[in-house]
Amino acid sequence: MSSLSPCSSPSFGSYGAATHPRAAPIPPISCGPRPRKKQPNHNAEARELVRLLTRKISDKEPLLKTLNKFVKQVRTEHCFLLFEELGKEGNWLQCIEVFRWMQKQRWYIADNGIYSKLISVMGKRGQTRMAMWLFSEMRNAGCRPDTSVYNALITAHLHSRDKTKALSKAIGYFQKMKGIERCKPNIVTYNILLRAFAQARNLEQVSSLFKDLDESSISPDIYTFNGVMDAYGKNGMIREMEAILAQMRSSQYKPDLITFNLLIDSYGKKQEFGKMEQVFKSLLSSKERPTLSTFNSMILNYGKARLKNKAEDVFKKMIDMGYTPSFVTHESLIFMYGLCDCVSSAVQLFDELVESKVPIKVSTLNAILDVYCLNGLQQEAHSLFERAKSIKIHPDSSTYKLLYRAYTKAKQKELLDKLLEHMDENGIIPNKRFFLNALDSVASVPGNSKSANAATDSNTANSEYANAATDSNTANSESVNATTDSNTSNSESANAATESNTSNSKSGHVSTDSNNPQDFAKLATHVKNFLAHR
Repeated sequence: MSSLSPCSSPSFGSYGAATHPRAAPIPPISCGPRPRKKQPNHNAEARELVRLLTRKISDKEPLLKTLNKFVKQVRTEHCFLLFEELGKEGNWLQCIEVFRWMQKQRWYIADNGIYSKLISVMGKRGQTRMAMWLFSEMRNAGCRPDTSVYNALITAHLHSRDKTKALSKAIGYFQKMKGIERCKPNIVTYNILLRAFAQARNLEQVSSLFKDLDESSISPDIYTFNGVMDAYGKNGMIREMEAILAQMRSSQYKPDLITFNLLIDSYGKKQEFGKMEQVFKSLLSSKERPTLSTFNSMILNYGKARLKNKAEDVFKKMIDMGYTPSFVTHESLIFMYGLCDCVSSAVQLFDELVESKVPIKVSTLNAILDVYCLNGLQQEAHSLFERAKSIKIHPDSSTYKLLYRAYTKAKQKELLDKLLEHMDENGIIPNKRFFLNALDSVASVPGNSKSANAATDSNTANSEYANAATDSNTANSESVNATTDSNTSNSESANAATESNTSNSKSGHVSTDSNNPQDFAKLATHVKNFLAHR
């Protein structure tokens, strides 16, 4: 008995006596899924239109005129992308112009997503007042804030310069959110706050937030664990960091690149190199790949321990694995050589960079100047400083501050006078903090401690390197939060950490008591010396 396939058609030719011309065979019918028509990529089309708009705006054509030309094409999704592009370029006022233009269009409907996005953009540009105005404007437009809006508002505050006030505000919003049903904190909220307090080195608040999260119905994710581990690691609390790592593993989370980097950096800073090397081996055998931050951190921490050969081995490993050194890598090597009493190697590396015609950043100049000063070669530092412009490097305020402190520490009055003349010629007017920082370095650092000197100078490359691993956390946590929350505030948890990271790079300083009469006398002397050169 012949079997028919499910989709075969029987022949009707034998039915009845009459004969008819043979009909054309019926084409086979496929039972598989019908091939889908290729859908247009609306996201790509939207981005292309936004690129066109931004090009026209950058060509000095008024923004509103450009938008009106494309009024039939521009919609909400295009405006979202415009907010991102304009925000990256620092054109936050133009973002407000686009927003006002949107409100006049027939298709405009006020919703939380628009306001959340704008609040995020304003926060990134340090426009906290504008973010607050948008929050108020949103309510006036009939929108009710939700969790994502509050997350964006918290992050906006965390970008402000006054970190103490910002953190206080953030906790205030957090407590307020708990009392509003539609605004209950989510895991993104906790991650934003944990990262911010970790960067502020406020371990008490980190522990309190983590306990609060544990008692809630919200489950921590890998970014939560990374944030808490980073807080303990930055403060040298290795046992506590390892306890959180064990808890993370028991929750079935595997270490990611951020985890590996912060562990490597934390162990390196405590000079527990055996554990650091073991973590690095685990990283190499995992599905993750090291980043430049991984290598930079190891190079610098070996340098601080004066393990030059180990640091050079790491650099060789990096090159062998096909990585291209960044300017931070070069600065890490320069600083490492300076700490290991190999000034000639540091100078040779700097000279090679100059000869390569690659644009050199001012932070690289600061690194080699600091190496000279750490090794008692203030005269050589000043000679390089004076010829910096001839090699197309333009010193900035951090360079002047670095040298002022170094010359003050070494009691090099002649060099100090020359530096003050340079400052006067270039219109560099120091403020009170400038002089107080110089006093901090003199008061708090023993004369023979090179590693101590290195730790106190946040304007040199060291401040960038010390947080090399956590910088990569920041870069990667944006993609994290994007999956957790559909609105734009989620990506801000990383950026909040970035900003607070920068402000706290100076936490190594011993603060000068501004109420101490002796400090005022010293400060007055510094100011008097400066004014004498004007």
